[in-house]
Amino acid sequence: MSISNHKAPLLDLFSSEFKGKAYSFYTRLRENEPVYRFMLPNGQIAWLITQYEDAQAALKDNRFIKNPHTLLSQEQMNKLIPMLERDLLINHMALSDPPDHTRLRNLVEKAFTPKMIKELLGRIQEITDTLLDEIQDKGKMNVIDEFAFPLPIIVIFEMLGIPTKDRDQFREWSNVIIEAITTDIPEKMQEALPKIQSLIKYIGHLIEERRKDPTEDLVSALIQAETEGEKLTENELYSMIFLLIIAGYETTVNLIGNGVLALLQHPEQFEKLKSNPELISSAIEEILRFYGPVELATSRFAGEDVLLHEKLIRKGDMIVVALASANRDETQFKNPDLFDITRKNNRHLAFGMGIHYCLGAPLARLEGQIALLTLLRRMPNLRLNTDAETLKWRPTFIMRGLIELPVVF
Repeated sequence: MSISNHKAPLLDLFSSEFKGKAYSFYTRLRENEPVYRFMLPNGQIAWLITQYEDAQAALKDNRFIKNPHTLLSQEQMNKLIPMLERDLLINHMALSDPPDHTRLRNLVEKAFTPKMIKELLGRIQEITDTLLDEIQDKGKMNVIDEFAFPLPIIVIFEMLGIPTKDRDQFREWSNVIIEAITTDIPEKMQEALPKIQSLIKYIGHLIEERRKDPTEDLVSALIQAETEGEKLTENELYSMIFLLIIAGYETTVNLIGNGVLALLQHPEQFEKLKSNPELISSAIEEILRFYGPVELATSRFAGEDVLLHEKLIRKGDMIVVALASANRDETQFKNPDLFDITRKNNRHLAFGMGIHYCLGAPLARLEGQIALLTLLRRMPNLRLNTDAETLKWRPTFIMRGLIELPVVF
């Protein structure tokens, strides 16, 4: 048994600089230290899991739990969750374990069934065309701000019954809040506090309106829903609305943006997809593998001592599963650094695995397919309007997405 007692190196998983070199770093770890002990900028010690089989197992292993309340001391919890306001944003299914996770997921999954998602196809196409109508005559655009962001946020806002005029406000709130919640750096937390309070106040008004006047939207359904006689608590209601807003568009923004980048960086694949639009399904899966919108799975904690690759992960230790690394694992994917939209048997982990598999995966796939096919059809001469080396990845912990993507057409 080899227990690592040396001082853990600092690893800034949040920075744009790290994102730019992450894949080569993951390759070295998979080869030399697949279970890597490191320290986050807030002083938290964690283990980074980089190999595919280990990642897949960890995502399904009930020894690794999402809710650390039962494992950590009050002092440790205060370090992880230092603000009371965050209690209204973290009591959702993505950060819970059975039986709470099962109950919470059951309350919302009926809105994301294949049948329900298929019924959105026409509306998603309509939104896509409207957005591109506004851009078509300009000859250039920032894909992220003008297309990849508004499309999924309009869709999820309509599902939730939130006015689309508020979408830019939500983007500002979510960018700051996600960074603060996932880093726990005191300065970031302090900066985010007014945003968190504003978001909670907004959600509170929305809940009050739907209680008075319910409509055919997901917020009304959550308020009224019951599963085996149980409704959401007030904290759970706030948290689930927050999760659905953020998860409902963040992943798809990155899927579209990363997909456009991958196609523009590989012109032969771009031409292949234009000539063979029936390849869109496998193209989306390859984008999810190659430039997955979620770099790291949300944190887990060891519910008991676990020995992995002769490293002792102690009870209470944080686990970080590198989905981006697993999806480039040489033992699972032939030529993993090659972008190939015809790749077969593409068993990537972009949407996770196990009970926390992304509920919105079918919606994200559909939005990505419609967005990319429509973009390529209407703007067949699409090309980068900057040097690819100047593009910057967003400095966030969990997500992999571009700050901007300027193109001409």
